[in-house]
Amino acid sequence: MTDAPAHGFDTLQIHAGARPDPATGARQTPIYQTTAYVFRDADHAAALFNLQEVGFIYSRLTNPTVAVLQERIATLEGGVGAVCCSSGHAAQIMALFPLMMPGNNVVVSTRLYGGTVTQFTHTIKRFGWNAKFVDFDDLDAVKAACDDQTRAVFCEAIANPGGYITDLDAISAIADEAGVPLIVDNTSATPYLCRPIEHGATLVVHSTTKYLTGNGTVTGGCVVDSGKFDWSASDKFPSLSAPEPAYHGLKFHETFGALAFTFHGIAIGLRDLGMTMTPQAAHYTLMGTETLSLRMDRHVENAMKIAEWLENDPRIDYVTYAGLKSSPYNKRVEKICPRGAGGLFTFAVKGGYEACVKLVNSLEIFSHVANLGDTRSLIIHSASTTHRQLTEEQQIAAGAAPEVVRVSIGTENADDLIADLDQALAKATA
Repeated sequence: MTDAPAHGFDTLQIHAGARPDPATGARQTPIYQTTAYVFRDADHAAALFNLQEVGFIYSRLTNPTVAVLQERIATLEGGVGAVCCSSGHAAQIMALFPLMMPGNNVVVSTRLYGGTVTQFTHTIKRFGWNAKFVDFDDLDAVKAACDDQTRAVFCEAIANPGGYITDLDAISAIADEAGVPLIVDNTSATPYLCRPIEHGATLVVHSTTKYLTGNGTVTGGCVVDSGKFDWSASDKFPSLSAPEPAYHGLKFHETFGALAFTFHGIAIGLRDLGMTMTPQAAHYTLMGTETLSLRMDRHVENAMKIAEWLENDPRIDYVTYAGLKSSPYNKRVEKICPRGAGGLFTFAVKGGYEACVKLVNSLEIFSHVANLGDTRSLIIHSASTTHRQLTEEQQIAAGAAPEVVRVSIGTENADDLIADLDQALAKATA
């Protein structure tokens, strides 16, 4: 689709990156279940390994099924390229890997998925990296946290679990002033509700496991490159601006320009970290993207109706859905997520921790699982599960206090979901 930018989102989510199979004419993208690819001759092989020609070498690096998904997600996000990998957590490491060296830090929002908080608090220290956690509603604090060792700013567009919406324009201005890229996790919003690159993001990461796939079948991740950052403007990013010993002194930014980060992610990141997405996972996600806009519209419609019902229920202390007029983040919806505030939010149950546990155990339609973005409605008590490793102070900062449950509203009948919540709340607060 050479004229892809002229097409609407609904068309691109089906067609971007995909073409009839040249060998068979198959209209759906085939699952290329192969580890390796035959070279035309010795010169062809050498050109591929020297990064002088684009093609397929080995499926740890590139695979035709995965390549279609990469092009599709990059197109939907408005990026120049993308690298798919094995999970959302892998995507976060893949995004930081070309940017960070021992002693460097990343400034991150306190409102993040609990696993990300753990990854950034503990795991990245094994690489000699550090994370500075800041309330991203306090712009002065974000600016003050950026120092000479900062190499990136990281946040979620719609934060998990609370559904808080980040002021991406303000945060990107701070990142620009610091001379570092803004990395935005767009998992909860998807490119249908939010396009972070249009708000100044350099990189966008996804857990494709969630809304992009939409059916709870496979895990995956993706890093999308905006192609807009000047990696050679300073000496902060030698992996992209300086000679690369593994490729005879090739300079990624000088050689590949806007696609420098994408090529590095494949030629270095996937080569050495091996966080590869399988072709089967890519196939399932490709099928999921074909209905993304349809599903997201229904997620938003259902979430709004259920959030309004919960807000008016005397058994509930508060609801965090940004689509509600009472939300302090409501004014950001039109600017950041003009098609709606998503399908993810939390609510606090009167009765605290024990009432939350009873609620989860009493639901019939909602599934109690550690996932989100499914067509099925999902619920979890974050403080006892996904955010269990955090201190209570960290849980509260992340929006996962002990009296709070997180819901991912699916595409079922909204009245059925309300009835299920009603009967479960009656048992939980009896």
